[in-house]
Amino acid sequence: MASTTQGRKSTIYDIAKATGSSTSTVSMVLNGTWTRYRIKEETARRILDSARALGYNVNMKARGLRLSRSGLAGMVLPHYRNRFFAGLAQTFEDEARSRGLCPVVVGTQRDPAVEASVVETLLSQRVELLFIAGVRNPAPLNALCAAAGVPSINVDLPGDGAPSVVSDNRGGARAITDVLIDKLIARGESPDALILLGGIPGEYATEMRIAGFRDAFDARGIALKPDAVESCGYNAASARNALALRHDKLGRLPSGLLMNSITAFEGFVHFTSKLSREAWQSAVVGCFDWDPFAAHLSFDVTMLRQDVQTIISEAFALADRYDPADRSVVLVPTAFGKMFEEAEQTREFDR
Repeated sequence: MASTTQGRKSTIYDIAKATGSSTSTVSMVLNGTWTRYRIKEETARRILDSARALGYNVNMKARGLRLSRSGLAGMVLPHYRNRFFAGLAQTFEDEARSRGLCPVVVGTQRDPAVEASVVETLLSQRVELLFIAGVRNPAPLNALCAAAGVPSINVDLPGDGAPSVVSDNRGGARAITDVLIDKLIARGESPDALILLGGIPGEYATEMRIAGFRDAFDARGIALKPDAVESCGYNAASARNALALRHDKLGRLPSGLLMNSITAFEGFVHFTSKLSREAWQSAVVGCFDWDPFAAHLSFDVTMLRQDVQTIISEAFALADRYDPADRSVVLVPTAFGKMFEEAEQTREFDR
């Protein structure tokens, strides 16, 4: 606290009286937690102006309101463990810096409590926009941003509380499934031997990839086997265990495998590393995700690359023309990357 013109130290009661606000509102503004309680920015600024006029010492969180711009751009994402999320983070940072913003990227490990805490902290630091990537239910986080008057964009997984930019999971899954079916047919194998392994039941990306997988079979009039889809999770250990059970049941690898993420594909690599070279090469393998190191594996793998550059570009475009009522979903096409083409050419040369 500080002294008033009468020599008495000013208090929050003085600020409350001067602004016509409650003492609890004044307290929340001064300690920097006003955004989480949906206090209007206009009210917060009026309280801070009054506090400064009375010589009251304001903490750093609240003091950020003195600036018309913080220069901060925030992003939350599950983790950095695969190339997709790492690519989103790097591309976001590059684009933010090109706009004169300072990027702040935080991994939240898919924990809703951590997600909420991180978003509240970023809002208290006056981020100018927030990208929410890979969050299964972004609606509560979108609501926090809306209450603070901060644009939020959902990336990778859509939500009902803000506009979203996502990969075309369904179209991409159909495209890679078609490639794998053709490879099975070329080998003289039955297409219905192909299975989709990985992902989380009920999650948007997983459900769209399952739909695309089914679309490819439906278009050819091929019936899927009852166990053709197994959503065992994204992590490598779960995929490895699920694959081991199938291997034990069949006495070999399934003839065709589409792994539903690069981390699930890691589980496939871990499991097959214990098998013979012939066993590795016995299966047609695909992955809905991309990593250039896969081109150097000793077996054929088809990978689908998500376009992180376009995803981030579209997200910033939505932020530039942000409308609080906008709930649109922008679909970004996937593609077989240059790595896939080069790997095919290399294998043809080796043969």
